[in-house]
Amino acid sequence: MKKELFNLKNEKVGEIDLPDAVFGAPWREALVSQVVNAYLANKRIPWAHAKSRGEVRGGGRKPWRQKGTGRARHGSIRSPLWKGGGKAHGPTKERNYSQKINKKMKRTALFSVLSKKLKDGEMRFFDTLEIEAPKTKVLAGLLRNLTEMKKNSKKYDVLFVPNSGNKKISRASSNLQKTEVLNPESLNVYEIMRHKNVFIDQKAIPTIEKHYRIK
Repeated sequence: MKKELFNLKNEKVGEIDLPDAVFGAPWREALVSQVVNAYLANKRIPWAHAKSRGEVRGGGRKPWRQKGTGRARHGSIRSPLWKGGGKAHGPTKERNYSQKINKKMKRTALFSVLSKKLKDGEMRFFDTLEIEAPKTKVLAGLLRNLTEMKKNSKKYDVLFVPNSGNKKISRASSNLQKTEVLNPESLNVYEIMRHKNVFIDQKAIPTIEKHYRIK
């Protein structure tokens, strides 16, 4: 599969041969949805927590003797029956929301999303993503030329996939809204789908093919 290759001046400079296994995969909507949901679930941190009777402060002493008072028997003022006591069956921070997705499913979903982006015209390949200086102003100027965005908009909505040794673009993109950089070995379905435009360095293609190769 051959696609156009551009430079950072938005000029066509040639063609690149893409592996069909990675960029020619069929669209699998159900699998992609499952992988994205699992990714978000694994990032989820439980924050709701109600203290049990063992976590509430105080209540170490029996409030009154067992018999002879005419009152109901109690062992602690921190029982869930008491005001200020622990909560019975409340939410706890120990809850685990994680979901397991095996490697083959992740890889198949990744290839499906990459192929979908390419088919929809939301992916472009560049001869290099090296910029002259790791400065936000430099990268912002390039993105204005590379993306079709409104004049007053400040969200570039771009995901860069440079070659592994490119650190300048990571530093330059840190202050730009909705502009992310992912190493070719760290691609994930959620980040690719979250951005409208995906810009890939041609030197990252062999790394992607090797790292996510089908065994």
